[in-house]
Amino acid sequence: MTYARDHRVIDADSHLMEWPTFLTEQAPARIRAALPPIGGGSAGLQVKGFERTDAAREALVALGDDLIRKGPKWYDALGAIDPNERAMALDLLGFEHQVVYSSLCAPLFGIADSGLRYDAYRAHNRAMAEFCGRDPRLHGVALCDLDDPRRSIEELEFALDLGLGPVWLPARAPGGVSPGHDRHDPFWARLAERRVPFVLHVGSGPLQIDDAWRLNGRAPPTRMPVAEVINSKDLMVVYQPAERFLSVLLLDGALERHRQLRGGAIEMGAGWVPDMLRRLDHAADIWGKSEPELRAMSRKPSQQAAEQLRFTPYPFEDVGLLCRISDPQLYLFSSDYPHAEGGRDPLGRFSKSLAAAGEATLRAFLAENARGWLGLDSPP
Repeated sequence: MTYARDHRVIDADSHLMEWPTFLTEQAPARIRAALPPIGGGSAGLQVKGFERTDAAREALVALGDDLIRKGPKWYDALGAIDPNERAMALDLLGFEHQVVYSSLCAPLFGIADSGLRYDAYRAHNRAMAEFCGRDPRLHGVALCDLDDPRRSIEELEFALDLGLGPVWLPARAPGGVSPGHDRHDPFWARLAERRVPFVLHVGSGPLQIDDAWRLNGRAPPTRMPVAEVINSKDLMVVYQPAERFLSVLLLDGALERHRQLRGGAIEMGAGWVPDMLRRLDHAADIWGKSEPELRAMSRKPSQQAAEQLRFTPYPFEDVGLLCRISDPQLYLFSSDYPHAEGGRDPLGRFSKSLAAAGEATLRAFLAENARGWLGLDSPP
């Protein structure tokens, strides 16, 4: 028996844990010294190499379908570093497919030197392809940006040739213009043609609220002790860069021009999504009277989003409610394995939240919404 039991599950958000030489072993010698070191950032997460004994591995495998409930998280989790172990972990979890992100490489988006930045993306993408290439159930996520249209297309093609996808982008105005600018259309068109989605993952924008907002005169400002874990104030703003990026992209008509383009906002929750879509529909309706591009849309922004965008709720969110007040196909299951944020029983929590929604909605959330979004063939 697996953790998934009789459910078909496609995990839209999981991670590997980078070891110290994750980037440098894939980078040319000329740039190795210039690459930022793999580190836990302000959280101070201790970066480790692979050092598990056979006995320790056997003990984790012996957990069976309790792996995610009782197993360790982060670097100590089964398959966090070793791709052979990851195949064992997937066997125990019973997931059909798993999308795999890096954990500590979002700072590469902030490298000021554009040449070094794209070289860093290439090293990351080679390393990700090496990790995921041994198991067809794993879908490694590439890093890229839109800042330099020529370099962006080159890196996109390289990543696609490696078999990677989705493509993780920073949620900024690329090269000082809107992501819906005409000069980015070749990038969006290529993703659409290859049925590979773009993604804005936590880390596409600032992960934590500025320190000034933490100072309340009573308690010292705190940061969480491990990477990617946020606190209460961070939760309130972490999705905002993605909301701005997607809203602008929609209002600029990019999803209308590229109807096979797929995108998503991952690990930023989804409670904000229905309100964003309502406001986008209002904007298109009201300002369509004065903005010709909006008036020319044949689909409401909410319809475009339902057909082309996807979001991963947090396990504590009421997904049943989200499915009642917005289109159920917007939402995807995610475990965040081996990170702690996914909790000890994400499948159980999401299933409970969707208990009143019906079996078809649960099946769609656990697998079918992601299957179409990722361009995967249906199983027999």
